[in-house]
Amino acid sequence: MTARGKWTQLAVLALVIALLPLFFPSGYYYRVGALIFVNALSVVGLVILIGYAGQISLGHAGFAGIGAYACALAPEHLGLHPGLAVILGAVVSGIMALLIGRPILRLKGYYLAVATLGFGILVSMVLTNERALTGGPDGMSVEDLGLRALLRDLGWRLSGGEFWYGVSGFVLLIGAWLALNLFDSPTGRAMRALHGSEVAASTVGVDVARQKLRAFVISAVYASVAGSLLALQNGYITPDVAGFMHSIEMVTMAVLGGVGSVLGATLGAAILTLLPQVLTVFAEYEQLVLGAVMIVVMIFLPQGLLPSIARRIRGRGE
Repeated sequence: MTARGKWTQLAVLALVIALLPLFFPSGYYYRVGALIFVNALSVVGLVILIGYAGQISLGHAGFAGIGAYACALAPEHLGLHPGLAVILGAVVSGIMALLIGRPILRLKGYYLAVATLGFGILVSMVLTNERALTGGPDGMSVEDLGLRALLRDLGWRLSGGEFWYGVSGFVLLIGAWLALNLFDSPTGRAMRALHGSEVAASTVGVDVARQKLRAFVISAVYASVAGSLLALQNGYITPDVAGFMHSIEMVTMAVLGGVGSVLGATLGAAILTLLPQVLTVFAEYEQLVLGAVMIVVMIFLPQGLLPSIARRIRGRGE
C-alpha cells in the first residue's frame, strides 16, 4: 500500500463520517452511527489479527468486556476518571492478551479458535457470576465522561447522540490511521508474512511467535477501547458485551467487509449493525434473512465486499 493509498482511505473515511449527518432525518441516527463506529473500531483490530497475521480469535468480545467494565468499576472502586478508566482497561486487556497469548498462539487452526473461544466464555462467566462486583446479569451503570458538559460550558450544545457520534468517529479515525501505518511498517510486513506461510516467514528471519503475540495484543487493545466507548455511550453495561455472539458478530463483520481491509472492516460493521434495524419488518424471520444474506455474499464475494468490488472495478478498467 502506497502512502497515497493510505491517505486516500483515511480521507474517504473522514469524508463519510463528516457528511453522513447531512442525511440523518432524526437524532436517532446519530446513535446508530456511533454504534457503527464502535463496532468498526473493534473490527479494525481483527483486521490486524486475522487479515495481517492470519490468526483467528473467537473470544475477542472478552477484551471488549474488560474495557467496558473497567469504565464501570474503576471510577466506583478506584476513584478514577472514566477517561483514565479507558486507558486502564486497554492496559489490562493488553497484559491479559500477552499472558494468555503466549500459550494459546502456539496452537493452529480450529485448536486456536476453540482456545480463544474458551477465554471469551470465561470472561463472560466471571462478569455474569460475580454479582457483588459486576451486578451479575443485570449489569451496572457507567459514570458519565463529563466532556459533553465541558463543551456545553464552552458554548457547544450537543445532544448525546451528536456528541458520541463525533467522539466515536474521531477514535475510529485514529484507530484506522494506526492500522494503515502498521500495514507497511517492518512489523506489519512481518505480520503479513505469517499470513502466507509461517514456515517461509521463519526462514527469512521473522520471529513468528513474537509477531503473532504482537498482533494479538494490539487487536485486544482495539477491542477493549471499543468496549469502553460502548459502555460510556450507553451509560450502562451488561455481560452481553463479552458474550459469545458478540465475538461471532465481530469476526463476521470483518469477513463480510473484507478481512484484510480497514475500509472493508468499517463497511462490514456498518452493514451488520444496520441490517437488524432494517430486517425488523421480517419479525421472527430476521435471523433467517440475515443468514441468507451472509451466505450469498460469501459465495459470490468470498474475499469480502469491498476487496471483491474493488477487484471487479479494476478488472473492467483494464
